[in-house]
Amino acid sequence: MTIIHLQPESLARSPAFSAGTITQGAGRLLVVGGQNGVDASGALVGHDLASQTRQALRNVLAVLAEGGASQKDVAKLTIYLVAGQDPREAYGASAEVWGRFPTAITVLIVAGLANPAFLVEIDALAHVGDPA
Repeated sequence: MTIIHLQPESLARSPAFSAGTITQGAGRLLVVGGQNGVDASGALVGHDLASQTRQALRNVLAVLAEGGASQKDVAKLTIYLVAGQDPREAYGASAEVWGRFPTAITVLIVAGLANPAFLVEIDALAHVGDPA
């Protein structure tokens, strides 16, 4: 099995993790690492859940595109919300960016994330078809 690490130019780079990975062998699984509401420079895009959710999903979409996938290929999203946030605000923002692509979703309420200013983190698992 080969693992291909994805780091789209439109995302901030971290020496600690890949934005996504693809495993290649009998099948291809694209794993999108947890994305937050930060832009390509690593700056937080806002201090509210809606703006951070929109950006986190844009970041997920960037990793999917880098791996040759889109929303339709996502099998699972995991969404981590900091306690005290209204999930309806995240849902409304996600509809704007993600559209109507149903997938399995797990929403977890957590005490906090890696940066105390982060309100949401989203990761994804997608199946990538074989290149033509």
